Amino acid sequence: MQIKTILNRVYKHKSFVYTDVQLTQEKDHLVLTVTIQPRRNSRPVCSGCGQPRPGYDTLASRRFEFIPFWGIVVYFVYAMRRVHCPGCGVKVESVPWAEGKRTVTIAYAWFLSRWAKRLCWSQVAEAFRTSWHTVYCSVEQAVQWGRAHQNLEGITAIGVDELCWGRWHRYVTVVYQINRNAVRLLWVGEHRKAKTLLRFFRWFGKDRTCRLTYICSDMWRPYLKVIAKKAKQAIHILDRFHIMMHFNKAIDKVRAGEARDLERKGFEPILKKSRWLFLKRPENLTAQQDTSLATLLQYNLKTVRSYLLKEDFQFFWGYRSAYWAGRFLECWCSRAMRSRIEPMKQVA
Repeated sequence: MQIKTILNRVYKHKSFVYTDVQLTQEKDHLVLTVTIQPRRNSRPVCSGCGQPRPGYDTLASRRFEFIPFWGIVVYFVYAMRRVHCPGCGVKVESVPWAEGKRTVTIAYAWFLSRWAKRLCWSQVAEAFRTSWHTVYCSVEQAVQWGRAHQNLEGITAIGVDELCWGRWHRYVTVVYQINRNAVRLLWVGEHRKAKTLLRFFRWFGKDRTCRLTYICSDMWRPYLKVIAKKAKQAIHILDRFHIMMHFNKAIDKVRAGEARDLERKGFEPILKKSRWLFLKRPENLTAQQDTSLATLLQYNLKTVRSYLLKEDFQFFWGYRSAYWAGRFLECWCSRAMRSRIEPMKQVA
């Protein structure tokens, strides 16, 4: 079976034909060059208005990267025509296998963007003998297409979070749709400020915001303020992970301070190398860690009292009644405020 036959079966374009196929050696790899010619009496399409127009002249041949065959790099070679359009003037024709001045075919761009979801971009470029910039442009093209064809109807639940990327604590704010039947990324904005989340709600629209039923976020104060202002009707859910993260930070602060106090007063350093004993869940402790924790719990230390407060709070997640959950929360906060442990009082 000839290469032209395969291309005509899987990637045929009206008004164009595959005329010549050559296999050559370039540097350390094989290259398959496929020449494309316009059909006789076919009229080029204006890239401005999309209408067939009379030809003006023909430019030099250009190469377009196509999906590799059996590890062989494939190029389409075509001499672009210019058209004389009454409304747009002299324009380069529009071809169905590529967009604008891109040297990558549309099919290859989608091929690379799908692989870029599985591997890092440099690995994709190395595997298919192309450049990192080509992979980047392919992903950009896929994202632009997705944004243009995105359907924002029926969104009633969203999640807001921040991600750290690069160095020096650079953050982006990400917003997800978290409906039961649709979980997807909706929006990304630079920084994690109140202005960032306000930009999302402006983009999302007032009508869609009014239809939101649930919003899930962490306890970052700018997010709390913006959500309370823009989506008052929605139930605001603070997820368990971030709440318990505040507990762990408080316990770690208490443990570090108390360990320094014991060392300064000349007592035995019983809290040395005990960080993960207090931060891990009891069911995740090893047998040796379980024994070490049981020994530490015999002492009347602020760290131990903080740990017991944290473990008592775990009962909160088992409640199904809002009334009794509220009663439990009030009692727990009263105990924490009377504990005289400043980090735990801040959590309360």
